[in-house]
Amino acid sequence: MAQIPIATVLGQIDTPLAIALVAIALGVGVGGGLALSRVLTARSIRGAQDERARILDSAEKEAKTQGEKILLQAERDALERKEKADGELEGKRNELREQDRRLTKREDVVTKREDALTDREKAQDRLQSELAERERNLQQRSDVLDKLHEEQREKLHQVSGLSREQAVAQLLTIIEEEERHEVGKRVRQINEEAEEKAREQAMEVTLNAIQRYAAETTSESTVRSVPIPSDDMKGRIIGREGRNIRAIEKATGADIVVDDTPGVIVVSCFDKVRQAIAVESLQRLVADGRLHPSRIEDVVAKVTSEIGEQVIKHGKDAVMEANLRNVNPKIVEAMGKLHYRTSYAQNVLKHSIEVAYFSQHIAEQLGLDGRLARRCGFLHDIGKAMDHEMEGGHPKIGMDFARQYGEKEEVLNAIGGHHGDIPATSYYTPIVMAADAVSSARPGARRESMERYVQRLNDLQDIALSFKGVVEAHAIQAGREVRVMIDADKIGDDEAYLIAHKVAKRVSEEMTFPGEIKVTVLRETRAIEIAR
Repeated sequence: MAQIPIATVLGQIDTPLAIALVAIALGVGVGGGLALSRVLTARSIRGAQDERARILDSAEKEAKTQGEKILLQAERDALERKEKADGELEGKRNELREQDRRLTKREDVVTKREDALTDREKAQDRLQSELAERERNLQQRSDVLDKLHEEQREKLHQVSGLSREQAVAQLLTIIEEEERHEVGKRVRQINEEAEEKAREQAMEVTLNAIQRYAAETTSESTVRSVPIPSDDMKGRIIGREGRNIRAIEKATGADIVVDDTPGVIVVSCFDKVRQAIAVESLQRLVADGRLHPSRIEDVVAKVTSEIGEQVIKHGKDAVMEANLRNVNPKIVEAMGKLHYRTSYAQNVLKHSIEVAYFSQHIAEQLGLDGRLARRCGFLHDIGKAMDHEMEGGHPKIGMDFARQYGEKEEVLNAIGGHHGDIPATSYYTPIVMAADAVSSARPGARRESMERYVQRLNDLQDIALSFKGVVEAHAIQAGREVRVMIDADKIGDDEAYLIAHKVAKRVSEEMTFPGEIKVTVLRETRAIEIAR
């Protein structure tokens, strides 16, 4: 059956009727919808209320269960805390019991000490009473003795006929004679004991050091004169109105002495390096024959440069020969200058090398560091390279110079103290002193002028003759020994040793000499002392 569209139907109905029908239909639809909505809403409300009741019942049950669990856990925690507190309380009780026991023990000890102190105080009281009684007795005896002494002294004055001052002077004289005798005897005993213990060991150490070091015994002196082919050359060296000689002296810093001595020109200068430059320059100028100020300046400049190189070479060779390491170049240069320096005609650089090896040998035999001793000995005279330029002795100058370039304290003390100018603070300083004396005193090492030699002999004899009781004094063995003859009636054997000691001490303090001097005092016996 065919469907008729609504528009067709509506088109066939009147318009007012259609509107009414539509309104009725809408009213019925709205009413049905409201009724249906109310039914559905009532159903939702009843479902929500049921769900609410169910949730509340479940929550109540769960809360009850959780409450029981919490209560049970709280009871367990309380029980554990109670047990822990009971344990701590029991521990505190045990500690208190132990402390109480210790205190009781200490009280017993203190009580015993108090009893002992009480006993000591009682004993001290008794001793003080006894001492007081003894002191009173001693005082009474002292008074009696003083009275007796005074009576005896008065009687002695009456018997001897001497006043108190005269008796004191006579007594002091007697005591002085007795003490002098005792001092001499004691000095003799000390010397004999020291010599007995030290002579053999010292001799062995020194001889071993000397034997182990083999060096030439010839001495070296710096050339101070320049040979010339003829005396005519003197005039050319002086030059017109002295221009050439003034130019030489100005360029070299040395004094040129042209005198009547045939065949030589003398060069004089405190600085041995400048003296060497002057000598070499003169030799070249004389050989060349061209003498005028500009030529002199060129030759001196060239020789100065060459001598400077030779100084460094001599220093390096000496350092290598002494087998040293880590030596500052300034120290090497200073040591090289010592090649041109002499002491009693002994080359100071060669002397320094000798002292280095002597120091090493002695130190090794004593169980010390041989390398450090060798360094101390090698540098001990470095101050002589510059002592003509500064004030003071060469030990202090050398010590200050070496300190600038980082040398060790042992080396500095050996440099500054090898002549006793400062106290020795290490074992190496006396070793260097001994090695220095060995190097200076060995045969052929040094020589001195005849005038100085004779003066030294006279000084030795004068010092010995200045002592009371000395009859004669003779310097022998080239001034290395002085023999003193004493009056046997005035001086005893023991006092002879005292005189030998005093003479040696004065010689050491008042004289300058290489090596050592033996002082021999002759009576019925001989007393010998060494001046170092």
